[in-house]
This record gives sequence, structure tokens and C-alpha cells, in this order.
Amino acid sequence: MPAMEQGEVGDGILRLRDGRTLGFAEYGTPDGKPLFFFHGTPGSRTLARLFDELARRRGVRLIAPDRPGFGRSDFHPTRTFADWPDDVAELADALHIERFAVAGFSGGGPYAAACAWKLQSRLTGVAIISGVGTELLRAESGALSRVSRALISVARRFKPLGRLTKRVVTYAVPRMPDRILVGFLGRMPKPDREILERPEVEATLAEDLREAFRAGADGAAHELELLTSPWDFDPAEVSMPVYLWHGEADESVLAESGRMLAAQIPDCRPVFIEHAGHFAIVDLMDEVTETLFPSDRA
Repeated sequence: MPAMEQGEVGDGILRLRDGRTLGFAEYGTPDGKPLFFFHGTPGSRTLARLFDELARRRGVRLIAPDRPGFGRSDFHPTRTFADWPDDVAELADALHIERFAVAGFSGGGPYAAACAWKLQSRLTGVAIISGVGTELLRAESGALSRVSRALISVARRFKPLGRLTKRVVTYAVPRMPDRILVGFLGRMPKPDREILERPEVEATLAEDLREAFRAGADGAAHELELLTSPWDFDPAEVSMPVYLWHGEADESVLAESGRMLAAQIPDCRPVFIEHAGHFAIVDLMDEVTETLFPSDRA
């Protein structure tokens, strides 16, 4: 059995069989219905703190792992989407959880899909919210905003600039996440601004951003490469239902990305929400948990 260590309050650290550490946090009800939540890019386990009260009300045990290179999880320079389900299964085993649901937000979407592809026998449900689709690898794709296309184009063409950017990000983000968020907020569409200006959301996202770069920018840089490369598994091979939510006003990952992914997964059940942005998850999580764990009805 892998070794489990105690991290900061509410956090745990799992020593995986290959020697890496996997950081995670638990929220909600300790003996509740298990749901593994996969953060965005960049991000960390801290984001799931927003849903602690909701998870308690719903009777959900919310488990939020850090992906390799983020938060308290060791960087893994060769890991891929298809590797992630093995880490999730090992964490579930260590927590004595046999069956569970998964939900992926934004950059965490492909990881939820990978679990549906590889761990079907253990999953009770799968949700993707504002998720990145396979078409992100095409800079000309309609699934990307103009700003995102420009950033990916620069990253691909100018590797030295990418390395310099990594050093700047590693230094700046942990020291001034609040200022970075303020600048980010000014460029967001109105539905996202209204959510991000809530004090509890702003504070959690600042901590999430700081924690994402706890050990540097290697995790974020590697994940950007994964998100802009062909996936190493085929969504068309997912043979279980996948629930998908995407805002029509999302300017970070355009709704077209969700439509493309929904078309690739054979039994995808998409919901597209008019006037909702990228961070609609803050208000949608109640619907997501109700869908994954329907309330008993007479």
C-alpha cells in the first residue's frame, strides 16, 4: 500500500509506488459519495475549496488532487493524459475508495475524459465543465480565442522566449497573484467578471494561482504542451456517459471546443449555457453534483 503523509490542514500527500509525491485535498463530507475533482491549467487542489459547503450539503466527499508539477505533486517530465488515471486509481486505493465519480474543469477536462476511457469499471459518473477539447492543438481552430491562438503560436515558434517566460512566471506569480488576477479580470467577459469579483472566489483563485506555481512553472509549461498536442487516447473509445457543460460566452475556451469534444465522445450529454462564461462552474457545481449523484425521489 502506498505511503500516506499529512500535509497542511485539509491536505494529504501520497507517496506513489514510483516514488513521486501526489498532493491532494479533501472537502465536503468525509464519508460521503466520492467525487475526484481535476483543477484547471494552471491550478491546484485549492480551487475545490470553493465547493466545500456545497459538497457538505450534498453529502459528497470531494477529493482534489494536484496534477504532476502543480501544488504538492512532483513534476513528471514525460507524463501524458493517459498516465493520469493510474495516479487517480492509486490515490483511490490508498483512500479505500472502490468506485467514484470524476469532474474536470477547463484544462482538467481531458483528464476526466482519460479516466472515462481507462477507468470505466470504477467510475460512477463523469463531468467536464468548460473543458479543453482535442482541437486546441490547431491554432487556427475555432475552439480558441484570438489571445489563446497568439500565445500558443509564440510558445511554439520561440522556445527561448518560452524558457524566459517560465523564469518570469516562476518568480512573479507566487509573489503577486492578486495583482495578476486584477489584470486578468479586466480582460474577462461580463459573466466571468461578475463571478470573479465575489470576495470568496477572488481569494480562492489567488491562492490557487500561488499554489499552482509552488514548485515553479515546469508543470504549467509541460501541460500547455500536452494541451496543444494530439491526445494519447481516443475520446471516441469512451464507452460510458459523459456529462458536459460549457458557457456560450466563454472567451478562454470557446464553446466550439465543447461542441467538438461532445461530437467525439459517443455518449456525451452536453449542456450549453447562454450568457455563461469560463468560470460558470462556480454556479454550476450544484447542478453537476446533482447530475452525478441524483437525489432520491419518491
